[in-house]
Amino acid sequence: MSSTIKVALAGAGAFGIKHLDGIKAIDGVEVVSLVSRELDKTRETAAQYGIGHVTTDLAESLARKEVDAVILCTPTQMHAAQTIACLRAGKHVQCEIPLADSLAGAAEVVALQKSTGLVAMAGHTRRFNPSHQWVHSRVRSGEFNIQQMDVQTYFFRRTNMNALGQARSWTDHLLWHHAAHTVDLFAYQCGSPVVKANAIQGPIHPTLGIAMDMSIQLKAANGAICTLSLSFNNDGPLGTFFRYIGDSGTYLARYDDLFTGKDEKVDVSKVAVSMNGIELQDREFFSAIKEGREPNSSVAQVLPCYQVLHDLERQLNAG
Repeated sequence: MSSTIKVALAGAGAFGIKHLDGIKAIDGVEVVSLVSRELDKTRETAAQYGIGHVTTDLAESLARKEVDAVILCTPTQMHAAQTIACLRAGKHVQCEIPLADSLAGAAEVVALQKSTGLVAMAGHTRRFNPSHQWVHSRVRSGEFNIQQMDVQTYFFRRTNMNALGQARSWTDHLLWHHAAHTVDLFAYQCGSPVVKANAIQGPIHPTLGIAMDMSIQLKAANGAICTLSLSFNNDGPLGTFFRYIGDSGTYLARYDDLFTGKDEKVDVSKVAVSMNGIELQDREFFSAIKEGREPNSSVAQVLPCYQVLHDLERQLNAG
């Protein structure tokens, strides 16, 4: 591998663009191949970001010897199989959340990563947002102990569209995508595994075939609890909002920003080299490749999250 890490990015949609923007701020990294399903739109995006190779076939990018690593921003249902294809092709890989839409898929990825020794990372961005990093550092130093997390993940998506309001070619999922952020973050922030999980869901959408509303309760081995409410029916405000209730304060995390329980803004600008969680996530991926180490949010580290999601799915299917 040359001193410059050469990257193929698959999926030039809303999150693919966020990664392309983040990578522009990182030295020693070059996106050399762009993969997406609509060739003309992909060519336009590639021209905008100065990317030389464009294709609609991931296998074509994987066959290019210059490609060292791949970032997958493709539909959820493709994640496990595409991550496996990248590893089998000898490429380091970062897969956007979720790593898989089944426990079996996630476990297969972890087993293959262990046998190859390549860097394989899942895009659990909340671990990298400066707001959550600030809380994490205080938990690790003993200054703050989490007693409860109250989380709201709310969207208004009664039709199948992405974060840019564009029609999707696949169906999103509250449990396997959006709940994965909080299930992983809760255990990560508490430094304690989830030992109890319960879920209920609202009616199944007649066209999309998914629940549009869901409520999840979690308990960690250290006694901390988490309540998560999710909805595709909520007509504003939109996004995910985290309330940390602890022994020495209350904090509200809104993506990369953090506030006290009295809505006073906390300065998190010195937490990391950027205020962009996606960029920080990408920096960790590339640093792990250069340093030959396991990254934060490695596929092995996040596997317990998918065990919890699997257990919750079985619970919901049982009625």
